Amino acid sequence: MRKRILTGITTTGTPHIGNYLGAIKPALNLAGPDCDSYFFLADYHALIKQTNAELIKDSVKNVALAWLASGLDTNHSFFYRQSDIPEVHELTWILNCSAAKGLLNRAHAYKTITAENIENKDDEDKAINMGLFSYPILMAADILIFNASHVPVGPDQAQHLEMTRDIAGKFNHIYEEVFTLPEAIIQHEISVPGTDGKKMSKSYNNIIPFLCDEKTLQKSISKIITNSLEPGDPKDFTNCNLFNLYSLFADEQKINNLKEAYAKGIGWGDVKKQLFNLVNNEITPIRDKYFELSQKPNLLNDLFHEGANKVRPQAKELITKLRDIVGISEIG
Repeated sequence: MRKRILTGITTTGTPHIGNYLGAIKPALNLAGPDCDSYFFLADYHALIKQTNAELIKDSVKNVALAWLASGLDTNHSFFYRQSDIPEVHELTWILNCSAAKGLLNRAHAYKTITAENIENKDDEDKAINMGLFSYPILMAADILIFNASHVPVGPDQAQHLEMTRDIAGKFNHIYEEVFTLPEAIIQHEISVPGTDGKKMSKSYNNIIPFLCDEKTLQKSISKIITNSLEPGDPKDFTNCNLFNLYSLFADEQKINNLKEAYAKGIGWGDVKKQLFNLVNNEITPIRDKYFELSQKPNLLNDLFHEGANKVRPQAKELITKLRDIVGISEIG
């Protein structure tokens, strides 16, 4: 059976170097001629945390352009916006009516917030909306609407796939075998250090921009924190933010050369210069493509419309079948 690989793309903010290395490149590498690849922008998921409409619109635009500029080929994959597929939300309700609340109680995001509330002696459900609580069902609907066979996830996201399998399995047991139980493609987690050494994240304000001009990229790299060792002093490359980030872009020969340079006392400024050149060389064609695509105002709407036209017939076919299975089809 031909693989059907589905990747959800979160529409919060603009991708940074950590997103590029940890999500964009690995997902695009999985797309090949031996499988059907589905890439969707999870804009309804963004409503869980973001209430600023303009920021959501900007994020959808920037995230979509980033993936396209990085090599997402819409001629050989399905690329669509979640909000353009209303059948996803009809499926969400159908799944809501069979999914166990106890399963949702065990979702990591929900448990983390309730634990913090209890620790702070607040109401257990303080600041928790139903979107946050039930998002695993929407996520399951995203996957099951096209009966994806494989979904790439990081180790910390494996629970999402297990919950989807549980939800689909219970529905199949109650009614009939209609859903494929998706398999997780566990991707090696890449820990990309930010400018302060912590994992690169917008919440830590330590990111290195991905689609910026050269001057901004160079300025961001220059802010990476180092120790006070002077040029000429031998340096330890282990647990070094600069070296770790460099290693994510360099080949083995370049990595070994930098190890030798550390032992000989290379200055931090020179290391940052080498890192900038390495990163800049890789992302320059992506950045140029991004700015080129940004000048085409109708591009994304056209692609979203085309993508929805490709996948909605599949979604409608499944929903028609499900309506009949659960007893809400036309009476004849």
